[in-house]
Amino acid sequence: MSDEPTVKEKIHWMRKLREQAKLGGGKERIEKQHKQGKMTARERINLLLDSESFVEQDPFVLHRCSDLGMAERKILGDGVVTGYGTINGRLVFVFSHDFTVFGGSLGEMFAKKVCKLMDLAMKTGAPIIGINDSGGARIQEGVASLGGYGDIFFKNVVASGVIPQISVIMGPCAGGAVYSPAMTDFIIMVKDTSHMFITGPEVIKTVLGQEVSFEELGGASVHMQTSGVCHFMAENEGQSIELTKELLSYLPSNNLEAPPLKKLGDDPNRIDHALEEVVPDDPDKPYDIKEIIVSVIDNGEFLEVQPLWAPNIVVGFARLNGRSVGIVANQPKSFAGTLDVRSSAKAARFIRFCDAFNIPIITFEDVPGFLPGIDQEHGGIIRHGSKLLFAYCEATVPKITVIIRKAYGGAYDVMGSKHSGADINYAWPSAEIAVMGPAGAINIIFRKDLAKAKDQEKRKAELTAEYRKKFANPYIAAEKGYIDDVIDPSHTRPRLISALEMLVTKREPRPPKKHSNIPL
Repeated sequence: MSDEPTVKEKIHWMRKLREQAKLGGGKERIEKQHKQGKMTARERINLLLDSESFVEQDPFVLHRCSDLGMAERKILGDGVVTGYGTINGRLVFVFSHDFTVFGGSLGEMFAKKVCKLMDLAMKTGAPIIGINDSGGARIQEGVASLGGYGDIFFKNVVASGVIPQISVIMGPCAGGAVYSPAMTDFIIMVKDTSHMFITGPEVIKTVLGQEVSFEELGGASVHMQTSGVCHFMAENEGQSIELTKELLSYLPSNNLEAPPLKKLGDDPNRIDHALEEVVPDDPDKPYDIKEIIVSVIDNGEFLEVQPLWAPNIVVGFARLNGRSVGIVANQPKSFAGTLDVRSSAKAARFIRFCDAFNIPIITFEDVPGFLPGIDQEHGGIIRHGSKLLFAYCEATVPKITVIIRKAYGGAYDVMGSKHSGADINYAWPSAEIAVMGPAGAINIIFRKDLAKAKDQEKRKAELTAEYRKKFANPYIAAEKGYIDDVIDPSHTRPRLISALEMLVTKREPRPPKKHSNIPL
């Protein structure tokens, strides 16, 4: 008899290896992961994807490093689980770092698995989701691990604007590892258990003598409120998975497709008389722009992006009669809705994403101007404000703007004006479109008159009221065709939906070029 194994024995061996691969770093490390409140790589994938839809790629990959004792430490899969499946029936590709294997550190073969997956995602035109939980570069593999990161970075850039890329941070993400998520479209972090930073607390203490905790340096709250690195923050890993699914529901699979249509049963002709009461009679009194957004969109379902960073501008996804739209809105509740360095960059990036993936942009405008101050000027408000203007001008998707109240100065031009390429521009009767606010204008135009007046305050009030009546309204702009119509606030939803349906077939060719040069 032959000593060669039978076919059944070979199949049995294959199954044994597959089960071994599923254990990653072993039961003890899995238990440790669970004790830290974290799921394993495969548990995360199974929660993310439709039941039984995951097809794993490269489960038998092993590293090729023989230095520093690594020859005796080989684990199937090499620290990352890769494959494809479906979310609500739609194809997606996913890789998930396995922290139980070498702390999820990236080596040569680990990177090759991820790159192979990214290539497949590009070929098939499907989103890619990266679940990050890694100690960074695998030190034992030296420059090969750095090369692996570089290969992934390059593919992130090539895929940018072609397929949606989402990074879910569910553990540490340090050093060079942060650059791949930073170049993807959206970053979702988990409160208390995920961290992102270039240089860790120990190095900072050694080099600068500064003591800081992991959470204070690069926790989800810091990146959500202070740095703007994080787009969504979840209370736990389960919620981060749900956020990922919700986000994908608004996005097309690639840049050649339209976003998915999802009817929610909300009447497209619904009017809301409550909108007539939102804007205060006092033009300097704040109100919450989200009241208007929620009233107008389908079923009030609004997925806000970066809600805690630069809150003076609101951006996010919604639907109008089932169609995905990107919302951009000034927030009078924060800094009076002025544009500053952070809000300009926040809105510009969101607009460019929407334009890349065929998502129409709806703008609700109430902006008194750019935030004044030495810090803003020295911080580059000219350059950052230009990003927002550039993004609006560059975008060729349907663009609809509604001026709710103030639209003053250069900020009027910047916020999706007719002059920056908006297709439809509406204004509410409460709109004030002018070079500047009445009080400021009066101080300049009637400076000498006011100086001579016996009762300066009374004279100023008279001139301000006269200026407001004559200039601070939407009708002069409407006379010139800069505003397509002054609409009844209660009819905002049906007017937006009508305009959006009309613009579905919009095509706007631009001159051929390699790429534009946005003022970064």
